[in-house]
Amino acid sequence: MDWIVTIVVIVLIIFVIITLVHMYNRLVSLRNRVKNSFAQIDVQLKRRNDLIPNLVETVKGYASHEKGVLEEVTKARSNVMNASSVKETSEADNQLTGALKSLFAVAENYPDLKANSNFQQLQSELSDTEDKIAYSRQFYNDTVLMYNNACQQFPSSLLARLFGFKQSEFFETDEASREVPKVEF
Repeated sequence: MDWIVTIVVIVLIIFVIITLVHMYNRLVSLRNRVKNSFAQIDVQLKRRNDLIPNLVETVKGYASHEKGVLEEVTKARSNVMNASSVKETSEADNQLTGALKSLFAVAENYPDLKANSNFQQLQSELSDTEDKIAYSRQFYNDTVLMYNNACQQFPSSLLARLFGFKQSEFFETDEASREVPKVEF
C-alpha cells in the first residue's frame, strides 16, 4: 500500500514539474515573439527611412521654397532612427507619419511633381511600406497581448513574477490620429 502512495506522489511531482517547465517555456517563447515582432516593425521603419531622403530630394527640385516641411520630415526621420524604446519609436513614428502627410499635401500643389515618375514610384513604395508597417504594428500588438495575458493569468503569473518576466508596451498611435476627421461640404 505504501508503494502505491509513493508512486502517486512521484507521478504528481513529475506532473507539476512538467507543467512548470511548459509554462516557463511558453513565457520565454511569447517574450521572444514580442521581440521578433518589434524587430519586424523596425525593419519596415528602416525601409521607410531609406526611401525618405530620395523623396525629399525629389520634392526639393520642384518645391524648394517649402523648406519648413522638408526640414520637418528630415527631423522626424532622424527621431525614428534614434528612438531606443517602444514608446519612443511609437511617438517618433507618429511624428514622421504626420510630416509625410504634410509633404504629400504640399505635393498636391505642384502638378509637375505629381506627374514625375520618380515621385510616383517613391510615393507608391512609401504607401506599400506604410501598409506593411500597419500590419507589423497589429501583429506586434497581438503578440504583446498574448504575452501580457500569460504574465497576468494564474498560474503562469506566479512563474512570470518569480523569473522576472515584465509586461511589454503596446505600439500606440498619438491622440491626433485617434480623432475623427471633420468633413465639411
